Amino acid sequence: MPPSSPPKPRENALLAIGNTPMVRLNKVTGGEGADVYVKLEFFNPTGSYKDRMALAMIEGAEREGLLRPGDTVVEYTGGSTGSSLAFVCAMKGYKLRVVTSDAFSEEKIRTMRAFGAELTVVPSEGGKTTPDLIPRMMELAERMGREPGTYRTDQFHNKHMLKGYNRLGEEILDQLDGNVDAFVASFGTGGCAMGVAEVLKAVQSRDIAVVLVEPSESPVVSKGLKGTHDIEGIGAGFVPPLLRRELYDEVLTVGTAEACEMAKRLAREEGVFSGPSTGANVIASLKVASRLGRGKTVVTVAVDSGLKYLSTDVYS
Repeated sequence: MPPSSPPKPRENALLAIGNTPMVRLNKVTGGEGADVYVKLEFFNPTGSYKDRMALAMIEGAEREGLLRPGDTVVEYTGGSTGSSLAFVCAMKGYKLRVVTSDAFSEEKIRTMRAFGAELTVVPSEGGKTTPDLIPRMMELAERMGREPGTYRTDQFHNKHMLKGYNRLGEEILDQLDGNVDAFVASFGTGGCAMGVAEVLKAVQSRDIAVVLVEPSESPVVSKGLKGTHDIEGIGAGFVPPLLRRELYDEVLTVGTAEACEMAKRLAREEGVFSGPSTGANVIASLKVASRLGRGKTVVTVAVDSGLKYLSTDVYS
């Protein structure tokens, strides 16, 4: 049954970030192994967990005096970070310049423009995330950020985002009354995985495993190999600087095809409408659940909405 009473009104849309629902998977699990729960981050205002990091990065810069009224924010992004930054900047009155690529879905590019962002689109090789794509985008954004009155959020190096994802970890513990045995997360910047891990690893009464997920076509962290894949938002082709070895226990790999197939299954069998990185999260979570066995609990994240992928091969 749905909650008996709706949440109280917020003063503005920024205050609608977070406090997302969580659901248990019932069909794709096959009824075996540990319980698997999914945090539905597409309930955030732009349909993505990146709303948490965007707000944390902007407010962190404001606190430190790095971002002032009238400044322009600059970022390189595959789309969801850009959409979230565009939303936050629109609410706070900053201009936003985004470096993105045609390797990412048209829905994400249109969403950034809808919130008023100015886009520079870097051409890709066949619409794929190649090992050199993100570094090329980063280099262009770095040049843009040298202009007067600009501030680069520089997401792969921005530690302010961890505070936004710390809150996600706190919500997970609160919703499950602390009964968490493993957390599974695919990673691009590593911000979500590390921000949540900081909270979960601080729990003294429980040994909570943190499992990372990367594309099997580009297992940079687990095997030191770079490759081309098509799981948007993860597998940047290098080890993200925010990744801390002491905060995760292992890295699993999932291929693009199986991640996309699981995304479709989640929509049709569980009503969880998401993208391929969420599919990868769930596949890895099922592997962990099988090892842990019944009576244990695995948590992962539906990182964004399937509405962002309707033009891609996942749903087309």
